[in-house]
Amino acid sequence: MLKTAVRSGLLILVLLAGVARADQPWTFSDNTRYIALGDSLAAGYGAMPTTNGYAYLLYQEGAFDKTSNTLFANAAVPGATSQDVLDHQLPQAIERFVPQVVTLSVGGNDLLAIFAGADPSLVLTQLQSNLTGILCGLKLALPHSRITIHNLYDVPEVTGGPGTPAFGLLTTVNDIIAGVAQACGVALADVFTAFEGRSGLLLVERHGAGQFEVHPTNAGYRTIAQAFVAAQQ
Repeated sequence: MLKTAVRSGLLILVLLAGVARADQPWTFSDNTRYIALGDSLAAGYGAMPTTNGYAYLLYQEGAFDKTSNTLFANAAVPGATSQDVLDHQLPQAIERFVPQVVTLSVGGNDLLAIFAGADPSLVLTQLQSNLTGILCGLKLALPHSRITIHNLYDVPEVTGGPGTPAFGLLTTVNDIIAGVAQACGVALADVFTAFEGRSGLLLVERHGAGQFEVHPTNAGYRTIAQAFVAAQQ
């Protein structure tokens, strides 16, 4: 199934390339162009302030180049699914911004759709296909760029922890992310392991937080940023 999804992803990129604008994308001198794609995690939702989100930390702390030599764009949208990233964020990235560095958060909202009652088989199959289109698409269009996706951390208050069906679904999603990343030649930031067994990284742990507050604290976002840095080494 993965090989079929890879072929589908490559076909999507050929089609995208065929409709790309003939004019050259804009550039600013020799700056390193870094774009963050994905959902609320890439957007920094829940961080106080938002600029403590992981993508902003990577930019501000010069993870990819000096801040003064980095052109940073955050195209992430809270609530975005893998389909949203494929349909909307991917074309903008490869046709207009043409980044040398890409970080990506995706899959969490697909997983939440299953928790909300969607058919797991359909969602997981579509997730794999979409991820292939996104990651192989980025790699084909930007062969010399550094592209990194992270896997998903566990929220025990939602999944119930190891041994539960929900945790099994989380593991399956992470297996899909890792498999597609490897097939497309993209780096994987292991956020799951970075969060495992640690406290203070999720807003849901705070007194009075909602049961389904799945976003990180500032410390959690810094942990995600550190996982991305580790994936570059």
